[in-house]
Amino acid sequence: MSSNTEITNNNIKKQSVKAHFLNFLSGLHTDRDFTLFLIVGIFTGIAGGINSTIFNNFLSDTYNLSASARGIVEFPRELPGSLIVIVLAMLSFLGDIKTSVLGMLFASLGMIGLGMFSPSFASMLVWMMLLSLGTHIFMPLSSSIGMSLSKKENFGSRLGRFSAYNLMASIMGYGVVWLGFKYLGLTYKIAFIIAAVFYVFAAVILSFMKTPKPKKKKITFIFRKEYKLYYILSIVNGARKQIFLTFAPWVLIQVYHLSPPTFAILGFIISALSILTRTVIGNAIDIKGERFVLSLEAIVLIVICLGYSFAADIFPVSIAVIIIAACYIIDNSMSVVEMARSTYVKKIAVHPEDVTPTLSAGTSFDHVIAMTIPFFGGILWSSFGYKYVFLAAALIAVLNLFLSMKIKIEA
Repeated sequence: MSSNTEITNNNIKKQSVKAHFLNFLSGLHTDRDFTLFLIVGIFTGIAGGINSTIFNNFLSDTYNLSASARGIVEFPRELPGSLIVIVLAMLSFLGDIKTSVLGMLFASLGMIGLGMFSPSFASMLVWMMLLSLGTHIFMPLSSSIGMSLSKKENFGSRLGRFSAYNLMASIMGYGVVWLGFKYLGLTYKIAFIIAAVFYVFAAVILSFMKTPKPKKKKITFIFRKEYKLYYILSIVNGARKQIFLTFAPWVLIQVYHLSPPTFAILGFIISALSILTRTVIGNAIDIKGERFVLSLEAIVLIVICLGYSFAADIFPVSIAVIIIAACYIIDNSMSVVEMARSTYVKKIAVHPEDVTPTLSAGTSFDHVIAMTIPFFGGILWSSFGYKYVFLAAALIAVLNLFLSMKIKIEA
């Protein structure tokens, strides 16, 4: 009897050791994929840093656009984002990782086209849309992939870590622009090609990650009433965000004549500040929750909008440009708050497979409004001045605060 008991205990111990060993190997594999995912963040950060620093100056220097024309450009640029829910549904049979590889290749081709095959404004729009398609494909998928490699209790910190790596890498992109344009005679053409190469690197690293077979191969569109608040938040955030993306740098370029090297310096400052904010916000999501983080963001954005609107009226030009640049820095350093909306969806998801299509739907809703807002913003600027563009953004931020306060997540 004692011998049988001893054999049983030994078998239990062996099974326990085996289970722990298998869990250990599983953990190593998960960390391997997350490490590769961080490397993807580095490569996309470098490419994105180059593109975000030079794109507005490229438009201004190459095509001499007015404020209203710059607003109109946002319609084709954001069109792929508005269609992303359809695009990702059609590509769902590939799975998140393979679809992301495709997105990186599209982004790379778009960059090459901007640099080498954009002699006319019309041709530039085509390549810009291809670049936009690629980056918008990866936008919701990056959050989905990151959370699939994490646990519920550390969604925020893991996404924050990816975002921090992405941001630190963007510093390298800013460095390329600053050093290249200031001292090495770098051209827009070469800068776009360099960015394209890093998008290819990102595609290669993604291809090394584990690609689980998608649970659903059919085209899926998911719109549930449980996600209604997320959809509305996406629309409101898209409206406010697009005003900043389009007109904040345009103020600095057209009114205060900032050059690509100066934008690179602003990028350095944004990155240094954002490394901290990404970690803090990621942890705040896990500790304080999404409602706290998104409400605080809305309050800060209201103040920023007022800074854009009234700095030139209150202060001399030399001080006003510093205040507006500071608003630009703070706003960009808070872009990581977007992940709070992603973790909110993950936590309220009725089914786990709802997450990616719901995030892609949110991205589409975001960009449907983003296509039209710059058009009206450009008219507002041309008719009354840029102050009123940012006063409109302040009203949108107030609405964002009201909606953020309505977030509730079941324990």
